[in-house]
Amino acid sequence: MEYTSMTLPNGIRLIHASVDSPVAHCGVVINTGSRDEKPEEQGMAHFIEHTIFKGTVKRKAYHIISRLEDVGGEMNAYTSKEETAIHASFLCEYYERTVELFSDILIDSTFPEKELKKEQEVIVDEINSYNDTPSELIFDEFEEMIYKGHPMGRNILGTPDLVRSFQASDIRHFMAENYHTDQMVICSVGNIPAKKFFHLAQRYFERLKANLRTENRNRFTTYRPIQKTVEKGTFQAHCILGGEAFDVYHPDRLPLVLLNSILGGQSGNSRLNLSLRERNGIAYNLESSYTAYTDTGTLTIYFGTDPENLERALNLIDREIRLLRDKALGELQLSKSRKQLIGQLAMSQENHEDLMLAIGKSMLVFNKVESLQDIYKRISEITAPQLLDVANRILNPENLSGLIYK
Repeated sequence: MEYTSMTLPNGIRLIHASVDSPVAHCGVVINTGSRDEKPEEQGMAHFIEHTIFKGTVKRKAYHIISRLEDVGGEMNAYTSKEETAIHASFLCEYYERTVELFSDILIDSTFPEKELKKEQEVIVDEINSYNDTPSELIFDEFEEMIYKGHPMGRNILGTPDLVRSFQASDIRHFMAENYHTDQMVICSVGNIPAKKFFHLAQRYFERLKANLRTENRNRFTTYRPIQKTVEKGTFQAHCILGGEAFDVYHPDRLPLVLLNSILGGQSGNSRLNLSLRERNGIAYNLESSYTAYTDTGTLTIYFGTDPENLERALNLIDREIRLLRDKALGELQLSKSRKQLIGQLAMSQENHEDLMLAIGKSMLVFNKVESLQDIYKRISEITAPQLLDVANRILNPENLSGLIYK
């Protein structure tokens, strides 16, 4: 698949991939997330994601919601530690309607006080709901634990008191300080010529004044392993093991992606799934995940199990980690693992919405999109000694933290 890109005079980058489909996907990805908040702003990035749809100079909330839904489309958004994204799926004939709507809510939102107060209670309810779900809450508490004292450790949702304190002036100040035009990418996958998409983006976004980022983020450099057990009184014991991992620019990031896939990725034949679930039947919810940020990363292993099986599960995980650290993969096993990861990546490209967001994030971080063929080639060149080395650096028990709810 070929991608076409350009940069507007105000610094906003555009990227488009043409596909033969009646359905198109478009989004605006912004290099701003919860880590960019000051302590008194915790939850602001997520709050903006909610309230940016609540009214503009020329539209009320209902009209924003209906603008795409009236023609069968849908709009959504998300906030992460480092990104905020607004995206939509729609029939190709409504490209202009979509791009114009994006520009309206990003440039001309008014954040009406009545709507803010309603959305504050919605988010507080979301926070309370999250606190009632230990299998989700434990991930936030783990990151708070390992990134202690750093913005990376803060909960994306914020706290009820802070969320209820936010006013329209606070939102505008945060956006002026953090929504930099050279840190925005408008991404598109659809059946439209790149030239036409670029023309639409320029028409509706060139009025946004250039606001370039001049300061770098506060890097995280103080990881120390820690062990913690919290009495929750839950029916299941929930556990996370893990620690700091490679950042998104690290040369061994892709080998770690492959190692994570082998250890406990999405496939049913991952080592942890085979050991804890298939052979021993002691865990239903089980996964390992690797998240790379711009200056750090995390690799985590999560599982839930009956309390009486907790120690047994920990011993089985320790065994699988030791095997990856002590014994290099054989060529047949390595070849299967490479092919499996390549297949998963290829299938992910079939989802054009995921593809749209992926190329947007790639453009945001690397200012380019690497072809699948080049990625496949790099995966095929990963060696067993490389994986062994990565396993010993990232999965060293002396560097792993642990958090248990029981």
